[in-house]
Amino acid sequence: MNKTALYDKHVSLGAKIVPFAGFDMPVQYSGVTEEHFAVREKVGIFDVSHMGQFFVEGPSAKDLLQFVGTNNVDSLENGKAQYTCLPNGNGGIVDDLIVYKMADEKYFVVVNASNIEKDWNHISKHNEKFGAKLTNASDEMSLIAIQGPKATETLQKLTETNLSEIPYYHFTEGKIAGFDDVIISNTGYTGSGGFEIYFKNENAVKIWEAITEAGEEFGLIPCGLASRDTLRLEKGFCLYGNDIDDSTSPLEAGLGWITKFEKDFVDKELLAKQKEEGITRKLVGFEMQEKAIPRHDYLVVDAEGNEIGKVTSGTMSPMKKIGIGLAYVAKPHFKIDSEIFIQIRNKNIPAKVVKLPFV
Repeated sequence: MNKTALYDKHVSLGAKIVPFAGFDMPVQYSGVTEEHFAVREKVGIFDVSHMGQFFVEGPSAKDLLQFVGTNNVDSLENGKAQYTCLPNGNGGIVDDLIVYKMADEKYFVVVNASNIEKDWNHISKHNEKFGAKLTNASDEMSLIAIQGPKATETLQKLTETNLSEIPYYHFTEGKIAGFDDVIISNTGYTGSGGFEIYFKNENAVKIWEAITEAGEEFGLIPCGLASRDTLRLEKGFCLYGNDIDDSTSPLEAGLGWITKFEKDFVDKELLAKQKEEGITRKLVGFEMQEKAIPRHDYLVVDAEGNEIGKVTSGTMSPMKKIGIGLAYVAKPHFKIDSEIFIQIRNKNIPAKVVKLPFV
């Protein structure tokens, strides 16, 4: 298993370590619920250095990214980031990712840990036609997420960069805790606001310790992958491998908003046809109507017990104190307020399709 530059720090903090996407990662420290509420109400710090980072540079960098991704890179200005996904050529999704425009011919791309090699090969294959300069910096870079309503105040103590001037999905390069060349991005996967910062591996421990100390007065605690999952699920954010994969289309996954048909891209014709004809299944959020926790791969059935879908993510919402989940559900059952049933231990438990986010 790979280890991040902060692995020893997690062990010393008593984190429970689990294998995830080829890495030994902290799944929790003090407990999922405590970490969850710290991020919703105060501030939490996450090591997400397992994520992959590519640089795409040169005169054809934009054209390559424009073709491999669904979103419109033309709308990016320097210092702005964009959520997008890579169609696989058969209507499915290779990965979802964030593209940062650093300069007119320089982009920074952040991909999911489990898909680093797959994404690299996919983008490289299409790059044969474009000839952009590609650099895989995944092994050299660390990524820390500082999330929650007190994240800005915490991080502001360590930088002269005015963090309040960085809008959502924008970024800048600056100094954090005395270390230069840190990418400071107003992004995150928790829905509670905050920053994600990228920097060289060798500075990871000192930056982590500086942030931990700066956030002490605000109640900052370290958080693991388990609370990251409950936080993202309450906001209805997709997790690759659960809610989206090579068999799900961006339109089925509710990612039509990042699928821009005004430009040419992989699977454009196929997805345009799907949009015109209408989708037959859709990723929806649902809330359990009785006390029960839905889990990945549980069957979704209608009132007569006919299979109409499958749960992709599920948990007990710490904020709402009810079972919530995401599922692909067949037409017409994916309409808001539809009654569906989740099959749990041979019982069909009622649930209701709701508008996302849950909180």
